[in-house]
Amino acid sequence: MCLGTFDNIDFKGKPQRLYTQNPFHQIDQSARKYMNQVSDRLHHVFKIQSQHKWVNKVSTAEQRIEKLLKLKAVVQSREDDVVQALHADLRKDAEGARSEATPIYGEVDQALAELSNWMTPIEADPTPFIGNRAKIMPESRGVVLLFSPWNYPFALLFQPLVSIIAAGNCALVKPNELAPHVSKLAAEIINEVFDEKDVAVFEGGIDLANEMLDLPIDHIFFTGSPAVGKIIMTAAAKHLASITLELGGKNPVIVDRTADLQTSAATIAAFRNINNGQVCLCPENVWVPEEMAEEFMAIVQGTFQAMFYTDGKLNPDTNGKIIDERNYQRVKGYIDDAREKGATVICGGEGDPELRSIHPTIMTNVPENATIMSEETFGPILNIFTYKEVDEAITHIQQQPKPLALYIFTNDDDFSEMILSKTSSGGVTVNNCLMHVAVPGMPFGGVNSSGIGAYHGIYGFKELSHQRSILFM
Repeated sequence: MCLGTFDNIDFKGKPQRLYTQNPFHQIDQSARKYMNQVSDRLHHVFKIQSQHKWVNKVSTAEQRIEKLLKLKAVVQSREDDVVQALHADLRKDAEGARSEATPIYGEVDQALAELSNWMTPIEADPTPFIGNRAKIMPESRGVVLLFSPWNYPFALLFQPLVSIIAAGNCALVKPNELAPHVSKLAAEIINEVFDEKDVAVFEGGIDLANEMLDLPIDHIFFTGSPAVGKIIMTAAAKHLASITLELGGKNPVIVDRTADLQTSAATIAAFRNINNGQVCLCPENVWVPEEMAEEFMAIVQGTFQAMFYTDGKLNPDTNGKIIDERNYQRVKGYIDDAREKGATVICGGEGDPELRSIHPTIMTNVPENATIMSEETFGPILNIFTYKEVDEAITHIQQQPKPLALYIFTNDDDFSEMILSKTSSGGVTVNNCLMHVAVPGMPFGGVNSSGIGAYHGIYGFKELSHQRSILFM
């Protein structure tokens, strides 16, 4: 889901491994000693977990729930620390920071209510062996390697960890090094809650990630960019490990002529700028009927002003900060490149490198050869396109990689059904943005370039389990 772990590097066309910009031989002796200690511990813990996974495999629902309830209690006790860490790393406000804990609680509560049912084998039809018995039994995958992203570094570490534990797995966890305050806090929580034979946390950068990927792991759960997802997939292939890839894409929006323009434009504007646009589900490319475009952009600009500006000046506390200098330059570069190639910047476009803030930006007439047209922006830039006939928008969406999300604004059910029938995406929200991810009874994940696999609730349990077919004769 989104840019994430390892996205502070230049891959230089080398998909086999994750390459650090500082060669190993150049680091000082103390750092080398520390890395050797981490490496030794990693291999030691992996050996322990490779044995203990057989114990966890037969653990009861009550035993798994006990671990999850302890996790929930410790996270609740550290919520103020979560707020401080997320503000330090991403300048998230208290409400946004606490919202990273909420889905973790929801996942634990759902497991508490349903895990016994999820773990119960399902009777199967034994045909053609009539008179015999067959069942499908969910069993744990084993040792799971979990990488978290930097944009939601707390929620997107612990939420999948709940599914990993609920399914009876062991876990090796690597928090994201680009969010160091959250990484430290997450390590403290994991060390307080779990024995390392169940869950072990390792803090570090790309060298550590490379070493973890070399282990003959059973399953890899990665949230991040499609570029790094390909590297994860290559690493998994060496050991034929199963994978869950939560990636991203350029989420399109189609506004119908029947839509409430004021509500639609204001909603899209607000969701485009959550976490300074660093959300894999943010709307990005908006298609609007050409006769509605001018009014649509005026409403978006007004929403930007009301939400993010005080006395005409950007209030940096209202929209967070870009995670680091490299990503700030990347996002600013998309705007500059598009402008140079003929795009029109309707509003925004400026940035403050010291605060790492990019002004909420609207661009139109963005040419196909602009870099932003082929890259997930992960910044507060909204690209507006117009159509005379909606098939123009549909054709463009069909020609792009399948996105993580699609958003449709309409008061015509036939219109939304038509769009759904002609497009593909990980998920869809009609007449809002992002909200489908908040429904615990639906799977969350991408499709093809936006992801492989899905989780949340029972779907997370199934994703982190193997469905074992058994025939009794």
